[in-house]
Amino acid sequence: MTKADLIESVYLTTGFSKKESAAIVEMVFDLMKTTLENGEKIKIAGFGNFVVNEKAARRGRNPQTGDEIEISARKILTFKPSQVLKSLLNETN
Repeated sequence: MTKADLIESVYLTTGFSKKESAAIVEMVFDLMKTTLENGEKIKIAGFGNFVVNEKAARRGRNPQTGDEIEISARKILTFKPSQVLKSLLNETN
């Protein structure tokens, strides 16, 4: 599913114009981005949690040369699905 698919779905289910639907989807994504940039967790009941985690700097190896390299510290985004979503995905039809 793409952003365009989300906009189309909002358009079809709400009756808003495509322009309004696009604005709604953009607002939701902007709010999520801002929240995550601030280091806050996003918890959506029945769906899951988005969390920003910090990874410390570490030593690694260049697989082509075998040389040791320093992998810098960074932030990563993780998603953990809720039990409800896990159950839906694992239902046998």
